[in-house]
Amino acid sequence: MKTTIKLAVASALVAAASSAQAGITIPAGDWTLDIGGVVNAYYTTTKFSGDTGAASAPLGLGTDHSSRNNITTGLLPNYLSVSGKTRQNDLDVGFTISINPGASTEAAGRQSAQQENRQAFLTFGDKSWGSIKLGKDLGIYASDAILNDMTLLGVGSGAGSLAGNTTTLGRIGTGFMYADWKSQVAYSSPNWNGFSFTAGVTQGWNATTGGFGGASGTERSGAESAYEAKASYEWAGDVSGKVWTSGISQKVSLTGPAGADRATAMDIGANVNVAGFGLTGYYGQGDGIGQTLQLNGGFDAAGKSRDSDQWYLQGTYTLPGVGTKLGVSYGESTLDGNSADTFSEVQDSMWTVGAYHPITKHLNLVAEYSQSERELDQRAAADLDAKAKTISLGAILFF
Repeated sequence: MKTTIKLAVASALVAAASSAQAGITIPAGDWTLDIGGVVNAYYTTTKFSGDTGAASAPLGLGTDHSSRNNITTGLLPNYLSVSGKTRQNDLDVGFTISINPGASTEAAGRQSAQQENRQAFLTFGDKSWGSIKLGKDLGIYASDAILNDMTLLGVGSGAGSLAGNTTTLGRIGTGFMYADWKSQVAYSSPNWNGFSFTAGVTQGWNATTGGFGGASGTERSGAESAYEAKASYEWAGDVSGKVWTSGISQKVSLTGPAGADRATAMDIGANVNVAGFGLTGYYGQGDGIGQTLQLNGGFDAAGKSRDSDQWYLQGTYTLPGVGTKLGVSYGESTLDGNSADTFSEVQDSMWTVGAYHPITKHLNLVAEYSQSERELDQRAAADLDAKAKTISLGAILFF
């Protein structure tokens, strides 16, 4: 049984030029149990600069011109995952349950933000017709964007102001939207010579207006289900790679006179690898979907949808014989203001340079430098700009 979290681990290990290893496998009667997980921690130092009015907590930008040192988990949470699989009545049946403890404390006695439960789902199916998943797992839309992000193995943005959280943001919000962890009913097809697809219904979420440039926030009711799907083609050989596309649509019931609208988004991406070099490109576009977090800031205070787009480019090279992967990436996420908004555009971007070195087949050392920036273009006031520069050093262990 291939679970999403195993795919995330495998992707991260490939990024570090290590081989993905099975977890701790335990035969138990009709079942085979697999216990696996991740432990990671990083020392980070962040320097804030620029206009305080442009600051944004989700991106880790500060509210003053100061420095901040933290010891925190990275983009991947710590997690302990228990999976089981069996073959019954000509069906492959399985389950996954995970817990995700943090490794960061910000104040005495503050432990409430140290625990998440990101996965609890069951699956059943057969390789001849595919499988069905019911429960909570990584969302479908934009999932490949995060699984191909090199900062999956590191920190990226958010280390400066998200101390005490279970994770940082990596490139979330500066190149792609967060797929998040969602309750869902989803069907995944068999793999037909490299082509496969997944389609499902996910739990509908509430939408909120963004507070950019002083815009008032009004909660919108997300009582409708969301519909998500993705398709991909993957190939092997001297030149290997993957291309994918995904989409999401959710009807949003607005609490004001606007009535109802629909939030939608689509994306496309590709990853190509040859002779130690890797290149990843990604682009996504949405209407009413918001920025960084899905349905956050997707509508203005009058209930009119806002347009958004996000993209990133990433290049990596694995040193032969050593296994160290060197990488550089840049990405942007942009939200367009409407005529009633006080801003015309908010753009969040990030440069990241990283080195990911496997000292064993399970343990990797990580060094990253990331510079996050928010540019807030205002209609009737001066434009605002803020930056956060972060150096991260640490290690990540997979088992």
